[in-house]
Amino acid sequence: MKLRPSRLATAFGHCLLVATVLALAGCAASRSSVPADAAAKQARLDQALALFSANPAGALPADWAPLTLTRKKKPTEYTLVEEGGRTVLHAKADQASSGLRHAVDIDVNRKPWLAWSWKTSALVPGADVSARETDDAPVRIVLAFDGDHDKLSLMDTILFDTAKLLTGHELPYATLMYVWDGKAPVGSVIANSRTGRIQMLVVQSGPAHVGQWQQYQRNVAEDYERIFGEKPGRLIGVGVLTDADNTLQQAESWYGDIRLLREPAGAAR
Repeated sequence: MKLRPSRLATAFGHCLLVATVLALAGCAASRSSVPADAAAKQARLDQALALFSANPAGALPADWAPLTLTRKKKPTEYTLVEEGGRTVLHAKADQASSGLRHAVDIDVNRKPWLAWSWKTSALVPGADVSARETDDAPVRIVLAFDGDHDKLSLMDTILFDTAKLLTGHELPYATLMYVWDGKAPVGSVIANSRTGRIQMLVVQSGPAHVGQWQQYQRNVAEDYERIFGEKPGRLIGVGVLTDADNTLQQAESWYGDIRLLREPAGAAR
């Protein structure tokens, strides 16, 4: 199949942008990146996410790697801080966008519950995740899934193949984000403007709980199946993302521990 120059240029442009978002969730965390003889490491990956609270303040959390989306963008600043007698992750974005990611290899059908907490000092002025030009959010939890790439549409196949050519990484089959948006109602599902393989689920909306710790529990397997119309493959990456680059604004937020559980827990914090 041949693409006309104009369509090829468009595909390349879309791939560069989509690849940065997908990479946050762990394109480098695919199972192929785990050495075959690293049984101990694989067992650890399949057990749990490294907790922010298990680390001392003043540095980045163990097993969480920073991801700069592009050198042209200013990175969000992440650091561990003490608050209320525990260690949490502090994120500060000044017209910036970057994240942290944690490689995993987990069957979410057996460990389907995601529990976390977050807090933001303010919503991002003018942000709206449904619009390409204003797609910023003070807090996001980003999940990347493996899957059968043969099921991708023709345009997504072109997008993914081109992104792999440009980045050297095979992108996740699907990415699910839990976001706090200023406008969209809770429960809204918003597709990325460039590909349906990135879907955002709004779990908090509006300014009512700004400045307050909010706790969440979601059945990831159920959310994935409802949104993508099929059962999820293995979870290969978990990320956090605080960004305010598109709106040229600022965002300051905090993340508590993120846990994957077999059954719902009483509290995420």
